[in-house]
Amino acid sequence: MRFIIVMTTATALGLSGAAARAQSWQPPTDAQRCPSKWGAGDQRGSGNLMKPETVLRAARLIRTGEVIELGQVLHGSMPFFGPRIFDMQLKRTNMLPESNRRGSNEELVITELGQVGTQIDGFTHQTIGNGLYNCFKLEETATRNGFTKLGVENVGMLMTRGVLIDVAASKGVDMLTETYEITVQDLQDALKRENVALQPGDAVIINTGWGRLWGKDNVRYMKTNPGIGIAAAEWLARQDPMLVGSDNWGVEVVHNPDPKLNEPVHQIMLVVHGVHLVESLKLDELAAKRVYEFAFVVEPLKIQGGTGSTIAPVAIR
Repeated sequence: MRFIIVMTTATALGLSGAAARAQSWQPPTDAQRCPSKWGAGDQRGSGNLMKPETVLRAARLIRTGEVIELGQVLHGSMPFFGPRIFDMQLKRTNMLPESNRRGSNEELVITELGQVGTQIDGFTHQTIGNGLYNCFKLEETATRNGFTKLGVENVGMLMTRGVLIDVAASKGVDMLTETYEITVQDLQDALKRENVALQPGDAVIINTGWGRLWGKDNVRYMKTNPGIGIAAAEWLARQDPMLVGSDNWGVEVVHNPDPKLNEPVHQIMLVVHGVHLVESLKLDELAAKRVYEFAFVVEPLKIQGGTGSTIAPVAIR
């Protein structure tokens, strides 16, 4: 599988103002990217790495039983991308007349359930033109009521070794600057500092510090964010992760240093490599406790034909 990367003019990036080159990227053709390494017709992508031995490897990392929650709380004033909403209306359904006076409450929630809060991106969330992961086509799979292939219900429960790559701490800051592009060297430096090496099937979790803005400055949180660039994304994909997540809303740097590109890392991960992205993770506790290796557990909602799912993942150590 080959990819076309073009080096363009230097651009000033980084906490110290060091010069870096912005990379342009051209999507691979269908012939270059399909079938996926899991075979023609595969719908699970990196989920194929979820095996009994993956679970056992993760379980061996549990020594204290401490659970650290990584999901943000869902409510109507959390950060949203574009016109997405979360509107909850309380319903008091009844107060029954029997002697025990049992009452009942529930709620009506109107939201883009696959794409709000802490969320996992499924493979129907992004395309290259009209092409999805493994060269499924929009016109053949998209219906008014969801996708007939690649829906998020195919992901299933994931339990694997989680690795926190704390790039912010490696840089000696609480939070990376706006539009900072995380490089391969940044990832490798952080891993070296933590004395951790990536393994196939890992849940790779990247701390940028951007999550500090969640609920405090939602406008700034959603305007831009630091994140991985093209080279870092392709390097991570070669490590064969089960998923890649971060504490920002895009995982990748937004906006891309190449003004001709719009969020190419989403295409690289989801469409080309079949690797799920997890966005808006709550990583402050994990980073503060310097928990770099842990059992990562998550299960997306089984939204048939959905493009993604709101999730509440946990780290257990």
